[in-house]
Amino acid sequence: MRIQLLLTGNELMSGDTVDSNSAGIAQQLSRRGLAVYRKVTVGDDAGLLLEQMEAMSRDAEVLIVNGGLGPTVDDLTAAVLARLLGRPLAEHPEALAHLQRWCERRNYPLDQANRKQALLPEGVAIIANASGSAVGFKARRGDCLIYCTPGVPSELFTMLEREILPDLLASFPTIEPVSVTRLRLFGLGESRLQQRINDRFPDWPPALELGFRAGLPLLELKLTSRARADAALHQHWRDVLERDLADYIIGYDDDTLPAAVVRELGRRGARLCTAESCTGGLIAAQLTAVAGASQVFEAGYVAYANHVKTSALGVAAATLEQCGAVSEAVVREMACGALERSRADLAIAVSGIAGPDGGSPERPVGTVWIAWGRRDRLQAREFYLPGGRHLFQSLAAGLALDLIRRELLGIEREPRYFRERAPQRAGSAGQR
Repeated sequence: MRIQLLLTGNELMSGDTVDSNSAGIAQQLSRRGLAVYRKVTVGDDAGLLLEQMEAMSRDAEVLIVNGGLGPTVDDLTAAVLARLLGRPLAEHPEALAHLQRWCERRNYPLDQANRKQALLPEGVAIIANASGSAVGFKARRGDCLIYCTPGVPSELFTMLEREILPDLLASFPTIEPVSVTRLRLFGLGESRLQQRINDRFPDWPPALELGFRAGLPLLELKLTSRARADAALHQHWRDVLERDLADYIIGYDDDTLPAAVVRELGRRGARLCTAESCTGGLIAAQLTAVAGASQVFEAGYVAYANHVKTSALGVAAATLEQCGAVSEAVVREMACGALERSRADLAIAVSGIAGPDGGSPERPVGTVWIAWGRRDRLQAREFYLPGGRHLFQSLAAGLALDLIRRELLGIEREPRYFRERAPQRAGSAGQR
């Protein structure tokens, strides 16, 4: 099926707004085995918008128009679609009723500017908007089904999930079902994963497509089959991959490392605390962004300065003087101090050199020590994470969360990153 996207807005063309909507639309379509054939972005120009709507609707089965449904003069989508369809604009009673309810819930007056959002091409069908003031709408032009959607991401993606995608699939019942499995992994890069599959599964069937998407800090491996006849084959090779990559799989679809940790803590009725220096509370922030974290997250301590490591976490001044802040001894004492003060069951402690300054030949920028585990099973490891501050902090947080995930799951095998992220200087301490 040829699906095209048309995005509109001067803010997209100027760079004031980064286009994340088209990526989100493509991802939601991909989960159902559908792909975007073409994408075009234009500014708030009625002539350009009409030109693109006409050309794209002539060349596609589905056209999704995003943006331009608001109450201001530069919101042009409804008027341009009316011109394309050769229909007048008319106040749509269902859209008007939606606007009235939206204003009443917020105690807003329904002014003339807002009322513009109910002026739609005559005869279009309404697409419900669960949270915003502007309804979506759809119409058919020749062989093309046109969906007009709001530019606000939260409104768009809810509308896609609840309204547009079910309608699209019902409108094209002959679409061959596509099976997609999306594995979320931590600790393997794209090239390493591809080589692993090449080496271990040289008989990989051509009917099953493999796709790789690198993100920070996770890697997505996507397995796609495009025919009903391949359902058993898909399930077989999914099982094979899950067994082979079990240590590295943190979840599926949109799962995250913090969510995986919260889930495993919840299953065991355990509580976690964090003691962070170089990550500045990033680990705690990622964990508490997950719904349900209050049941498993006890406390987070950000001890950036050395005297705070001593006063807040009980790290001995002598340890800091003798070993330095970025050391095994210090992260162990940070973890023990956090456990003692919070009464949590497990702890993560991190101290490192994010750069660009502060390094030395013995401890270069990118060095980080991480301690993790329970009081009676506390482990510590040194890693080397070269790169900018953002990359360093993101990777350090990811490593810490994965280490506690492995601890919770009882995974004893060392991950590849113990070797690949080991200190690069001679005589490094390793695990003790």
